[in-house]
Amino acid sequence: MTPAEIFPIGGLSAMPMWALMILFPRWKVTRFLIDYKVVPIFIAVIYAVYIGLSISSDGAMDFGSFESVKELFTKDNAILAGWMHYICFDLLIGMWMVNQNRDLKIHLLLMAPCLFFTFMLGPIGFLLFIIFKSLKKTK
Repeated sequence: MTPAEIFPIGGLSAMPMWALMILFPRWKVTRFLIDYKVVPIFIAVIYAVYIGLSISSDGAMDFGSFESVKELFTKDNAILAGWMHYICFDLLIGMWMVNQNRDLKIHLLLMAPCLFFTFMLGPIGFLLFIIFKSLKKTK
């Protein structure tokens, strides 16, 4: 399959996981999927395939300068691999946040924006969670 055909699979596999973490973080199905990292592993396999295809077709990747990274992201296999990287790691951070919250017990109405922003804007959601976590620990 082409990178364009695979592209929506990553997002479509991650979105239900985000919904479960936001709406039902304690449900046994959600806990199973978090504990065994089912969705991130699936996305990581896609990543591994397309990073391998990118290296085999275009050679070693150069991350040494802005220009070389910009050039790298003009290649379809590398673009798809990069997107899977983002989706996978944002999801892992979201899972970590849900796991942390088992002890912290930050209210779900505060966790929801943390998870939503981690899904949509990665580091902003993580930062918001760290702020809430720091405030919770100071009480």
